[in-house]
Amino acid sequence: MTTQEDTIAITVLISRFFRALNERRFEGDWAKEYFTDDVRAESPHGTAVGAEAVRQSQQAVEDWAVIQYMNTDILVEGEGDSATASWNSLMTHIHHESTLKKLGEGLDPLFTVGGVWDVDLRRTADGWRFSRTSVRPIWMSGTAPQLPAAAE
Repeated sequence: MTTQEDTIAITVLISRFFRALNERRFEGDWAKEYFTDDVRAESPHGTAVGAEAVRQSQQAVEDWAVIQYMNTDILVEGEGDSATASWNSLMTHIHHESTLKKLGEGLDPLFTVGGVWDVDLRRTADGWRFSRTSVRPIWMSGTAPQLPAAAE
């Protein structure tokens, strides 16, 4: 069982990570604050490991004019230096004008997803870090992004 201090630290990590994404704070080696070097990221866009997973996380934000992810009901379980967490997320995206022009006239710029995140975490010398992230959409509304052919 994780301690109360571990649960708080993991919850703060999750909040800080999504605040950084929402605010597009990618200065310096930003990913070291959130991920292990061997992180595995799973999403509708595909699966990536390590530096490629970090690059895809940043690119997934930059593909949109604006994003706002709101998370709730964080559940943390674990023991020792390993833990898991899951939560519900409302993920709101606004398409870039250039994307809307490519997709067709008159499309709603808003794309909203309700989903569930599941993560594995590892305690490092610098604190808790994500070693695996996975987002699973439950519902979607609006004009979806154009996924790579391999992910469709």
